[in-house]
Amino acid sequence: MIRVNNLCKTVVTGEQQLDILRGISFEIKAGESVAIVGASGAGKSTLLGLLAGLDNASSGDIFLHEQNISKMNEDERAAVRARYVGFVFQSFQLLPGMTALENVMLPLELTGHRSPAAAAQTYLDKVGLSDRGGHYPRVLSGGEQQRVALARAFAVNPNILFADEPTGNLDEHTGQRIVDLLFELNSQSQTTLVLVTHEASLAARCERVLTIHDGQLHEHSSVESAAL
Repeated sequence: MIRVNNLCKTVVTGEQQLDILRGISFEIKAGESVAIVGASGAGKSTLLGLLAGLDNASSGDIFLHEQNISKMNEDERAAVRARYVGFVFQSFQLLPGMTALENVMLPLELTGHRSPAAAAQTYLDKVGLSDRGGHYPRVLSGGEQQRVALARAFAVNPNILFADEPTGNLDEHTGQRIVDLLFELNSQSQTTLVLVTHEASLAARCERVLTIHDGQLHEHSSVESAAL
């Protein structure tokens, strides 16, 4: 499902070179749930963005469904994302000029779904927002906005779901509800789940935990990670 070979990401600022990721290699099988953890600034979100084809690596290869997205241009990567990938951002990334229903409909319309409104409503129902479809993001709570983002990500039935700190802007109660929804929808759809988190309890719910330290990758079981 996901295969990474000797991945590196380097950023040059002025005369200084910063090696964010160095020689990272791993595989994630279809249907697995994997957490990426590490200290702030370790490169977790950078790695997630590379895996999703939202950014370019300095070197190395990333394969999604045996397609090397590292060798693709932006249009080609966008086509792969549209076909295989869902993404949940910490900051929700909802379009303010669209209602909740319209935000969920958008990726369905872009992929040519025959009944985008009906499908979008189905997923709003699944996340408990049946009566909020006509509301704009500005009048929704943080938890409601994140549930809209989840509905949008799952509406296209992605093979892979990437989530970047999905509970980072939420209170504990709302965050727990979002986590439960995330794993419930993941289980129902058999979607591969890859998430970045700083929360040990969330990482512990995943089957595998990848830790980034000094730009390199280390792997623990979720039980080991929860004890760190």
